[in-house]
Amino acid sequence: MSSFDRHPSTVADFDDARRRERLRETRLGHAWGGWRRTELTVLRILGVLLVVMIGFGQYWVHDVAPERERLAQTTPELLPANLPADARDWDTAVVDMVGLGGVNATPTAKALPALSRLGVVWAVRYDNAGIDTKVIAEMIVRAARYGNVRNIVLVGHSMGGIIALEVARHIHLGSDRRLVAVVLDCTPMDLDAVRPESRGRGADLVRWMGWLPGARESRLLRFAVEMSARRERFAQRDGLFYDVDLSAMAKVSSEVLRDKILSRDAASNGLIEAQFLAIVAGGGTADLQALGRPHPDKRNPAIVFIRPRDASRDTVVDVEYSHKVLVEHSGGVDGTLSVVRPRGTEHANPIQRPREYNEVIESQVLPFVRRFQEANRNDPP
Repeated sequence: MSSFDRHPSTVADFDDARRRERLRETRLGHAWGGWRRTELTVLRILGVLLVVMIGFGQYWVHDVAPERERLAQTTPELLPANLPADARDWDTAVVDMVGLGGVNATPTAKALPALSRLGVVWAVRYDNAGIDTKVIAEMIVRAARYGNVRNIVLVGHSMGGIIALEVARHIHLGSDRRLVAVVLDCTPMDLDAVRPESRGRGADLVRWMGWLPGARESRLLRFAVEMSARRERFAQRDGLFYDVDLSAMAKVSSEVLRDKILSRDAASNGLIEAQFLAIVAGGGTADLQALGRPHPDKRNPAIVFIRPRDASRDTVVDVEYSHKVLVEHSGGVDGTLSVVRPRGTEHANPIQRPREYNEVIESQVLPFVRRFQEANRNDPP
């Protein structure tokens, strides 16, 4: 006789129907009655919410809060870059401002020693919490008064030109200093001047900031946006999926962390948002118009536009479009506009092309701006 014959209860113990019944009797919510499914669904939702809340708490404590504390301590600064080449030019200050993604204009200003032929050169370091052009203008005016500087030249690179134009309007209309000139380097005069493929980073940040708590301070979000903007360097689309080069991705990740996340001179999300929205809000056209109207006590400033001779070399801004906008508002027979087109330059890159930039400043920008500088010097105080 087999063991199963001797112990028939063993067969019942291995019965599949009995096993399923036993599982039903021991699973969560067996004794909850008719509302069991609803109660289980609510319990699962609460579990998911708990996990999300824990994750959000970690995100806030380790990502958002430290960056918010750091940004609360930042303020705009005016930093010395170069002394005037001629002691007679101490009455003029040249103030440099960088564009999207930049904070400190000092390296750019130092790459342009030709600007010191106009006067003392200062560089603006933005408040990383955002941009208030009136505050920047007041900071420049205070420094000018302290240093007995009467004349001011503003220089803006790329989107920094939009900031420079707004600062120029505050100085020209709301201070006792003389605005001699505004030099715009590859500046997009409105959003239409930004090439479609180059709008993504600012647009993505603005979109995320519209609904994600802490997005203005989140370094994780910034990392994701910066990596997305560089995805063509490490990922190639293959149908519905991407073929990712992990070594290239690691190299890009290291670059983003070094230059955009951990660097003291990396722009915050809030600063990039402010720079981008300055263009979205209408660009510099209204400021150009304000600078072109007659002023009872001051001359209209010179406007200089630096752009590559070959417009296609600027892959960020449609400089031909900006050129047309500037001619419309500042050009003409009695206009104040000068357009210079150096060879070999690209998009607002004086650090990469210092020789080309300094040569064109010496040969074309300085002679044009000096006429306005001398005219202002000859006017009564």
